[in-house]
Amino acid sequence: MAKEKFERTKPHVNVGTIGHVDHGKTTLTAAITTVLSKEFGGEAKDYAAIDAAPEERARGNY
Repeated sequence: MAKEKFERTKPHVNVGTIGHVDHGKTTLTAAITTVLSKEFGGEAKDYAAIDAAPEERARGNY
């Protein structure tokens, strides 16, 4: 059975954040996803879901 062709109906946007360690990049990203999910629907990501890097978890920054 052939796979059904995927058709994108919503725009895809990548957003990058650059900044010094512990200056709020993850907090800002969590806030942005919360606002956008309320405005346009979708899934908001909380701090712990975004900050999944083992190095960050080992430091206890969540």
